[in-house]
Amino acid sequence: MWTDESRRDFLQRSALGLGWLAALDLFAQSGEPGQASLAARPAPLPATAKRVIHLFMQGGPSHMDTFDPKPLLNKLDGQRPPDSFGDEDFQNGKFLQRPLLGSRRTFKRHGQSGLEVSDLFPHVARQADELAIVRSNFHEGFTHSQAQFLIHNGWPRIGRPSLGSWVLYGLGSENQNLPGFVVLLQGGVRSGPEVYGEGFLPAVYQGTSFRPGPDPILYLNPPDGRTSGQQRDMLDTLRGLNRSHAAARNLDSELLARIESYELAFRMQMTAPEATDISEESEATKRLYGLDDPVSADFGGRCLLARRLVERGVRFVQVWSGNGKNAIDWDGHTGCDQNHLDRAAETDKAVAGLLTDLKSRGLLESTLVIWGGEFGRTPTSDGGKGRTEGRDHNPYGFTLWMAGGGVRGGKVIGNTDELGLRAVEDRVHLNDLHASILALLGLDHTQLTYRHSGRDFRLTDVGGSTALADRLRRA
Repeated sequence: MWTDESRRDFLQRSALGLGWLAALDLFAQSGEPGQASLAARPAPLPATAKRVIHLFMQGGPSHMDTFDPKPLLNKLDGQRPPDSFGDEDFQNGKFLQRPLLGSRRTFKRHGQSGLEVSDLFPHVARQADELAIVRSNFHEGFTHSQAQFLIHNGWPRIGRPSLGSWVLYGLGSENQNLPGFVVLLQGGVRSGPEVYGEGFLPAVYQGTSFRPGPDPILYLNPPDGRTSGQQRDMLDTLRGLNRSHAAARNLDSELLARIESYELAFRMQMTAPEATDISEESEATKRLYGLDDPVSADFGGRCLLARRLVERGVRFVQVWSGNGKNAIDWDGHTGCDQNHLDRAAETDKAVAGLLTDLKSRGLLESTLVIWGGEFGRTPTSDGGKGRTEGRDHNPYGFTLWMAGGGVRGGKVIGNTDELGLRAVEDRVHLNDLHASILALLGLDHTQLTYRHSGRDFRLTDVGGSTALADRLRRA
């Protein structure tokens, strides 16, 4: 009796592998388990979300200045922390050795839910009833690179697949003419591009970075004078040569991904110009995202592009705020309040506009929107020389929020202590966060595995609970 393995082994060995090469196209679209397929696949479990937009605030926003008010911290501003809170190690010293730094922001209740939001976000505050604010996140990463790998890849070091790659591996993409996982950067990435890479998954699941500005994809248009037919003939010839080359090298994943990239590039030449052309949007829509203001236009344009991409079937889109330099990301070591005022001015209107636009188009209920950074900030001043108004990194307790994708908004989940030092109530480890995001998409984090180096790996390693997903869904 023919098994999948024996059938494929026969095809690979017969006729110098030509039968196997012909079968590759069928397998690439089949969605069979174990195959590197980008074809859309139904979620194995009931899902409330079909796609994800991850708004990543690079550098680490301060939770006590954004979505987690701490009245006691303000009352004790400038004093040493009470010994009763215990001590913790931070990047620039011990907790008890530094004076407390109260928030300079004002919090007010918004919406029917009365959700408390900082005055940094007057536009997002109007969307309070859509937000589920999770105040009790934590992990073990102090540095930016370590923390970014944890948040995006579930592991503190290079080499593991990113969340977007796992989602694409599990569900495929609904549009074969665009990348299924797109990354919209503002500039540099502290952890490097591996943070949105495929790790040990087949290379077709890697994130595709679009450049900032009016030309997000370089060399998208064919050379002058070449027709689409001529382009197709050239690629067909190149495809045959590349397939023969790959067959002689045991069908290496990287080679197959490179071959597929040529095919995708051709399909994108037909599709992507329209998808990435935000100029065709109405003036009202552009204003909604803040494109009429030079301060918010860059991030707003990328949020608008994210909406256009998920609208066209792209499975996972990341939109990064911050270019990886302290002065122009959320890393408020010096003058944290002014830093956050600047970053919020760039992002607030666009984030609110994205939620409004998705909702008006009937997309929000099936699109999970996530906002957050790699960690929070300390309730004490930074501790570095001259950094009395800055905050250090804090992985012990921080905030993110979710909206859409079946999430019931207008609520707070979990909490940090009275100073914002540690997550203490309904604590959410990054493994729990990842497990719950996958659960909202209809994926079981314990079953979404890939065999590598002799064992099955998963995004959540050996941990993870979906309790957060249950709470997010509940009214």
